[in-house]
Amino acid sequence: MIIIAGHLRLDPTARDAFVAAHRDLVARARAFPGCLDLAITADSVDPSRVNNLEVWQDAEALTAWRAVAAAPDLGTAIRAAEVKRYDAVDGGPLF
Repeated sequence: MIIIAGHLRLDPTARDAFVAAHRDLVARARAFPGCLDLAITADSVDPSRVNNLEVWQDAEALTAWRAVAAAPDLGTAIRAAEVKRYDAVDGGPLF
């Protein structure tokens, strides 16, 4: 399992448009084979922060998705990015 998690920092006035522009990408990714979850969301506390979470069945699914993802190019400057890939070896219910 591959987990991609972290956040981006944008100009606060561009954040909501950035998240909205990725709505189609999120919907397509969630329907893509091997995508277990994907979210690009506005942070509830920091107006400049966009949270990113992706969970993929395996590296092959992630690679296949990246080949067709076609992320929107809004011309929005990303001021900082703290997004990392994690290779998970196990998972299960939390509760």
